[in-house]
Amino acid sequence: MADVEEVEVVVAHHERATLRVGDVFLKIDADQTRTDVEVEAMAMAPIPTPEVLWRKPPVLALAALPGTALGRLGEPSIASSAAWAAAGAAARMLHDAPLPPWPGRSLDEIASHLDGECEWLVTNGVLPTDLVTRNRRVAEAALRPWTPVFTHGDLQVTHVFVDGDEITGVIDWSEAAQGDALYDLASLTLGHEEHLGDVVVGYGTHVDLDVIRAWWSLRSLLAVRWLVEHGFDPSSPGCEVDVLRSRM
Repeated sequence: MADVEEVEVVVAHHERATLRVGDVFLKIDADQTRTDVEVEAMAMAPIPTPEVLWRKPPVLALAALPGTALGRLGEPSIASSAAWAAAGAAARMLHDAPLPPWPGRSLDEIASHLDGECEWLVTNGVLPTDLVTRNRRVAEAALRPWTPVFTHGDLQVTHVFVDGDEITGVIDWSEAAQGDALYDLASLTLGHEEHLGDVVVGYGTHVDLDVIRAWWSLRSLLAVRWLVEHGFDPSSPGCEVDVLRSRM
């Protein structure tokens, strides 16, 4: 660490920040409950996760994973089909693991949140009414009973690291909980629909593709306000607004 010449800001907003210093990631979170979940979930997960180097609230230090992210939202992924299939297999391994002891969001909580966000998007003129209405209808298919599994809760492509065709680890476990397996698969393939088939092959069992597409709409509708308020642009090419438009 003494020879490190610079500090890289990976992400920063008023809730949390992640810095990279050499081969160490420093996660600073105002809500220590999220960090508690992250540390416990990584200890329970049956797939590779970053090594916890030390924790001194509000800072958690993690070792960097080898390899590179599976992809990025808004950019074509250069990872192989085999790497995407390996990500699907890792998700299946996680979903087959014993449940974490804490519950996830209920159907009623998700539906209420979705209704509130849709109203805000329309009332404030952030998105066209027909775009919101159509995607709200599509999202309805995700709002059905499911058998809870151990979910990562934010399994987006930037959180899955690969080296060649192998998964080297999964990061950012603060949203881990009991939840819907198809939500994880939807998060993984959001904006990368061309790799959904690879992920399903790796997952190794039948999945309802309409429900995954419903989660794409639902996750995107829920994300827009948060992204705007935290300085991100959900209307960038290939990102959440484009995902919503693709459902029209």
